[in-house]
Amino acid sequence: MCGIVGYIGYQDVKEILLRGLEKLEYRGYDSAGIAVLNENGVHVFKEKGRIADLRRIVDPNVKATIGIGHTRWATHGAPSRVNAHPHQSASGRFTLVHNGVIENYEMLKRDYLADVEFRSDTDTEVIVQLVEQFVRDGLTTEEAFRQTLSLLKGSYAIAMIDAENEETLYAAKNKSPLLAGLGDGFNVVASDAMAMLQVTNQFVELMDGEMVIVTSENVTIQTLNGETVERKPFTAELDASDIEKGTYPHYMLKEIDEQPFVTRRIIQKYQDEHGGLTIDQAIINEVLNADRLYIVACGTSYHAGLVGKQLIESWAKIPVEVHIASEFSYNMPLLSEKPLFLFISQSGETADSRAVLVQTNKLGHKAITITNVPGSTLSREADYTLLLHAGPEIAVASTKAYTAQIAVLAILAATAAKAKGLELDFDLTKELAIVANVMEMLCDAKEEMENIARDYLTLTRNCFFIGRAVDYYVCLEGALKLKEISYIQAEGFAGGELKHGTIALIEDGTPVIALATQEHVNLSIRGNVKEVVARGANPCVISMRGLEGDGDRFVIPAVHPDLTSLVSVVPLQLIAYYAALHRGCDVDKPRNLAKSVTVE
Repeated sequence: MCGIVGYIGYQDVKEILLRGLEKLEYRGYDSAGIAVLNENGVHVFKEKGRIADLRRIVDPNVKATIGIGHTRWATHGAPSRVNAHPHQSASGRFTLVHNGVIENYEMLKRDYLADVEFRSDTDTEVIVQLVEQFVRDGLTTEEAFRQTLSLLKGSYAIAMIDAENEETLYAAKNKSPLLAGLGDGFNVVASDAMAMLQVTNQFVELMDGEMVIVTSENVTIQTLNGETVERKPFTAELDASDIEKGTYPHYMLKEIDEQPFVTRRIIQKYQDEHGGLTIDQAIINEVLNADRLYIVACGTSYHAGLVGKQLIESWAKIPVEVHIASEFSYNMPLLSEKPLFLFISQSGETADSRAVLVQTNKLGHKAITITNVPGSTLSREADYTLLLHAGPEIAVASTKAYTAQIAVLAILAATAAKAKGLELDFDLTKELAIVANVMEMLCDAKEEMENIARDYLTLTRNCFFIGRAVDYYVCLEGALKLKEISYIQAEGFAGGELKHGTIALIEDGTPVIALATQEHVNLSIRGNVKEVVARGANPCVISMRGLEGDGDRFVIPAVHPDLTSLVSVVPLQLIAYYAALHRGCDVDKPRNLAKSVTVE
């Protein structure tokens, strides 16, 4: 959600900023802007809409070697050119971009800036106006920036330039992600390493409550008390080619197709010298020492957690609870005596999950983060990290991260079971390899999935997904995929809940997608399908080989019954993709949504 780029060095900065913002488009945004500084002053270009709209208004004749850029997702103030970043102080001396939410901006406005005329409806403008106010009171820019930061309550990643100093860029972080990137004769700041891989792969992590003074030669990190912080850089482990769509029309389709390869990569990364699958012994010790596991996640990651709960309880016989992070942070349940927390997040920057992690760290509880991004906030602040190894996921609708999360949770469950002396009656390495092969076959069935989307979803305003046992969890994910990119009102339901109210929503022609991959509930879900058909529904049954029935629309090749969620979701992902495509929706960047939700 929102993105920041900044550069100071020797190259013309405009294209660097614009290309950086394009790499951050996946985060979700509704407006964008850049500001560059040269001997003629600050030049601000900003526009509602896409980066392509911004490009059209940027003056190609303006040359500069320092600048900042921003993609905005509206929180305070409607999407508009006026509310778009960068924002400037009253005199125009200071120009600033900001991710996050300033919770006390109204109080700051009242107490410090009563005489200032504000141009926008944003909380961000308060920050830049405060800096100018403190400079007028006699502070240096650095002192004024630090003083302003000390007053802010909430979340922020900030980058700022001073029209009277072409040699320095100022930045700061609290709760929202921000990195400093190191170059030869230049330095950068960015919300995501992906944005600046074009110029460097060397980055320094910034921690909450830190500010950074950036010149073309140096990056100086300080606490708000003025103490200098020394921190070694890390190499961003991203392949720039992974970030490109290649021949694919959309990132989402590319990422669906990558799932077989991601599954095989996970097998390789978690394989021991004997060909088995393993997890760091320190993590397994924590799992075995706990009396209950608490999975905390949001959205798609929450759905993966529901599947993970079933695997861990079934295989390792360890009790598991799964919680929505945004609810847990404000309504913590009664915890067991020895809890262990598992935070699942594709980006590792999810604000709601981090809010819970901050609380559990204060309580002294151990935590494991399962994430796709090494060095992310949740990864740094938890005790342990399990990486997904899925590669960058750009489309807002998560696909390969979901299946990667389940695969890693399966390996965790199997390794914990083995450590407890509970032998599984199958070889997980072999079964995951079969899963990868079946995923590949499903990805090749695009024409059939497109036909299903056309037949069932082209004209409908709603759709229901029904399943039992683990199929219910996959239905929740299938419904989420459909609603978030096609805007069809879609819901996933447990088949047995139909008669407790949901069936009242069934009308003539209502599409109902039913999953049937579990033998012990196959007859039950078949009965539920008959119930909705009797009320006029248009059923689409997707079943597993060996459980198929007459009239099933699609049959998935068989995999181990405990691992069906890894393959049954693939048809649902493709159906959602083609439904959105046929309805003319922006598949990769659905309205009102962001890839990384970095504010609560």
